[in-house]
Amino acid sequence: MRNLLSLLGLIALGSTLSSCAMPFYWQAIGGQWELLRKRTPIEEVLADPEQDEHVRAALAKVPQIRRFAVEVLRLPRNESYTTYADLGRDYVVWNVIATEEFSVNPKRWCYPFTGCVSYRGFFQPESAQRFREALERDGLDTYLAGATAYSTLGYFADPILNTMLVGGEQYIASVLFHELAHQRLYVKDDSGLSEAFATAVEEYGTELWLHRYGSDGAVADYRRRARYRAQFSELVARQQNRLREVFSRSLPPETKRRAKEQAYATMREEYRALKESWDGATDYDRWFAQPLNNAMLASVATYRRWLPTLKSRLERVGPQRFYEEMEELSLMSSISRQIALEQWDVERLERPEEPLLTGT
Repeated sequence: MRNLLSLLGLIALGSTLSSCAMPFYWQAIGGQWELLRKRTPIEEVLADPEQDEHVRAALAKVPQIRRFAVEVLRLPRNESYTTYADLGRDYVVWNVIATEEFSVNPKRWCYPFTGCVSYRGFFQPESAQRFREALERDGLDTYLAGATAYSTLGYFADPILNTMLVGGEQYIASVLFHELAHQRLYVKDDSGLSEAFATAVEEYGTELWLHRYGSDGAVADYRRRARYRAQFSELVARQQNRLREVFSRSLPPETKRRAKEQAYATMREEYRALKESWDGATDYDRWFAQPLNNAMLASVATYRRWLPTLKSRLERVGPQRFYEEMEELSLMSSISRQIALEQWDVERLERPEEPLLTGT
């Protein structure tokens, strides 16, 4: 009943919006309704002899992952991820990110429940592509990426989706920890902090999960790829700083465009050098195979800006105290929050690396 009332509330909201906003909200309502109506309790899926064997094997791990999330990571105990929905496609939503031609700061869109965020999501790829093309006609840099996970922040009981099963048990665990963290805390109008928080919980929780249920090789592999992610993020941050310096100058547009192009050529060279220290790992080759632009940088920076700071804090104080401190941060003004986070960062850099806490 609560889910139905929430959906009716969204429909009622849609009827009050301006005509130009209506198509976006109606497609969002339609996409959400598809997720709700396709849900099947995981127990029924596991008991269905005609269900795909790989799907059943993946879903069999979900109850254990869910208990771990609640008991060890102190994440919400609710009905989310107790059902399964097969959408018949590779992605649940397609997100569009955009920046001005001479800016690395993402454009923001504001919504009734989530506040202002740095992307716009669509349940149909064609709608996302049309929106992207309209932004490009206005001269913006854009990036369109499919997402395998989706969260309603606790407004609905979110299902496990077929799109979440592609990466195996560890990937399923990481996605659940990330999305349940969003249900634990979401800071409206601060995409960077919200995503860094959820990613910190995801990475912390995944490593604990692998320590308990995985092999030594799985833990080592996860740490190695986490190191690659961190180094890639540092590469993106350097590029953003390089471009900020270029864009801040009083130069003709064409001069800025040439400098921007050269900056991306430099970034590609830096990636090639970085890969040499990765023993040939190709984790980000597909990313660099695309035409690079400012929106692509923003898609990474949104998740990673405060991640090292928050993950260090979580490892230091444990989940419960960390959540309490994050709730205190969420109530602060943006300026006070920035000051507090910078102080945490100073403490992180001053402290020696410590072993991961057990989560208790």
